[in-house]
Amino acid sequence: MPSAESTQASVHEPDPVRPTKEDEVAAAGSELIGGPVGRRALLGRSWWTPVRVVALVAIGVFALGLVQKVPCYQGAWFFGASSQYTKACYSDIPHLYQGRGFAEGLVPYFDRLPGDMPYLEYPVLTGVFMEVASWLTPHSGSIQHQEQWYWMVNAGMLMVCAAVIAVCVARTHARRPWDGLLVALAPAFALTATINWDLLAVALTAAAMLMWSRGRSVAFGVLLGLATAAKLYPVFLLGPLFVLCWRAGKWRDFGKALAGAVVAWLVVNLPVMAFASEGWWQFYKFSHDRGVDFGSFWLVWAQNSSSPPSTDFVNTSATLLVVLCGLGIAALTLYAPRRPRFAQLAFLIVAAFILTNKVYSPQYVLWLVPLAALARPKWRDFLIWQACEVAYFLGIWMYLAYTTSGDAHKGLPTDGYHGAIVVHLLGTLYLCAVVVRDILMPERDVVRRAGDDDPSGGVLDGAEDVFVLGTRARPPHPEADFDGPQVEWGGQGTSVPQGGSL
Repeated sequence: MPSAESTQASVHEPDPVRPTKEDEVAAAGSELIGGPVGRRALLGRSWWTPVRVVALVAIGVFALGLVQKVPCYQGAWFFGASSQYTKACYSDIPHLYQGRGFAEGLVPYFDRLPGDMPYLEYPVLTGVFMEVASWLTPHSGSIQHQEQWYWMVNAGMLMVCAAVIAVCVARTHARRPWDGLLVALAPAFALTATINWDLLAVALTAAAMLMWSRGRSVAFGVLLGLATAAKLYPVFLLGPLFVLCWRAGKWRDFGKALAGAVVAWLVVNLPVMAFASEGWWQFYKFSHDRGVDFGSFWLVWAQNSSSPPSTDFVNTSATLLVVLCGLGIAALTLYAPRRPRFAQLAFLIVAAFILTNKVYSPQYVLWLVPLAALARPKWRDFLIWQACEVAYFLGIWMYLAYTTSGDAHKGLPTDGYHGAIVVHLLGTLYLCAVVVRDILMPERDVVRRAGDDDPSGGVLDGAEDVFVLGTRARPPHPEADFDGPQVEWGGQGTSVPQGGSL
């Protein structure tokens, strides 16, 4: 198997972690390609480094996701109300090519659209991405031909984003490059990658996490600001980072990150705000005015109640819930026996936002996949969560097939769809619970068991605490079932896996 670096690592550098030695599921899965690396393996002498392998696997699995959309590409997007749902290959991309004025050459945010949606309802950087794809699409032939081309162009651009995400995850934890395979092989990642344009924001967020892990605070801020200009959720990462920097006394680094994020966001948004303010507001207006929607527990409540909650009530309640979750994460950060890893808190805050939101679309799993791979790089837990998301992916399309097939009722009825919602909510909650357990019992954290402190933490990695509300660096729980190396706070473990291969 390939080594973690193309050249032999320095004797002064810690050895990379081999997942086939540390993870029983990874070890079992490696039997498909020859089994775990042996002690006589020649390490550090192959062109096939982990990062290159991860990138190629990500591209290959993304291509399989494109193949899964072939039935829709060949006709289900264009003919029949329910066939794109029964074949589980729906995508917003071809439908919005004409529906949002790209076929007519209308400029997003500036030109008013016909129909119910007056302007493009996406953040500015995503609108730019969609417009660039439109420029690369041949505006000739039938509208079906143009929509097929538009989806293919977008798919190519999103494939680049998918490769960037996998590579960034592989490089964020320097000693754990093979964790990038969690992203590259995630089934829900491949199935939902071309439903919408979320991968742009995910790629920018993953790149921002990589920059922070390298101690480049300004670059982190700039990339996070760009990610927030493409999708709202990345801004939530600043909250946990603020509390972590508070605990470690790293105010200067947080200030540089915050300044970079604000400047980058303004550079993208100010021109549209100044010259097309009504179009710029459309995203925020749409987000506020839309009712409860697919995938959320609010929808289960609304569809099972004779008096469903109003949109205003849901907006206020969802906001309060995410604020309460944020306060809980802040308290967890300040009371934890060891300062939590940045990736753990980033996953928790984004998951809290999704779980409390009035819509949990199937592609929102893309927001969580790279953060989950960094927060809890354990194949068993990751695959349990992914199985729940795949079940929901099938459930929502079967439900839409049921509601659009008339008297034929092909698909999943409402009660069955509610079951699918509960499954994917429980799957996300399960992963959150495991991450919280790792924070409260850091000896159970697989990253720290390997001898690291916070490899995605940048300036926080190994830093001393200056403000703690709990008891700092408590010893492991005596009842914990743990036989790995004990890692001192801010230090490296003495027992580190040897060798650099899978």
